[in-house]
Amino acid sequence: MAKLFFKETYSPLSSDEIIAKEKANMDNKRFKHCVRVSETSRKLAKLNNYDEDKAALAGFVHDYAKQEYRKVIKTQGFDQDLLNWNRSIWHGIVGTYFIKRDLKITDKEILTAVDRHTTGDVKMTTLDKIVFMADFIEPGRDFPGVDEARKITFANLDDGVGFQLAHTLSYLIKDRNKIYPRTFKAYNVWSTKKK
Repeated sequence: MAKLFFKETYSPLSSDEIIAKEKANMDNKRFKHCVRVSETSRKLAKLNNYDEDKAALAGFVHDYAKQEYRKVIKTQGFDQDLLNWNRSIWHGIVGTYFIKRDLKITDKEILTAVDRHTTGDVKMTTLDKIVFMADFIEPGRDFPGVDEARKITFANLDDGVGFQLAHTLSYLIKDRNKIYPRTFKAYNVWSTKKK
């Protein structure tokens, strides 16, 4: 695999070591998704004048987590309310623990972007928005509205965030699923029409 990811300044591990650890931690389908999110993150970073290497790394590690979610939530200082949710929320928030432990990445901005990629947030940095949207629109995604999401996001990153949050809430409401409070608050900031 080509070294398409990052400068070796965010971890004492080499690019090859991070790639090998990630590949060993997930099935091939998920690994290929992470590669595509990394590549999409790089493109969005370039369009938004952000560090392409840092964005590519954050996109690559965004789904790095292990199945010990409940144990980690209970023992590593996470908000215990997380136990009332599920893996779709946990893997971003709790994934930061595994990224620090296994990949030795401690950069706060990267960790925050991973934390927020499953929920969004009221305040989001450029990197948060890049990873949030790259995960949603990477080329392997195929759902009604994805082409519109790509067009909007590549034209304006903030508008892409608003589109994704509205799309996600619509999906959750249609199936009468609970909405994570951070996502609902983020929707109120990023998706509502400005007057």
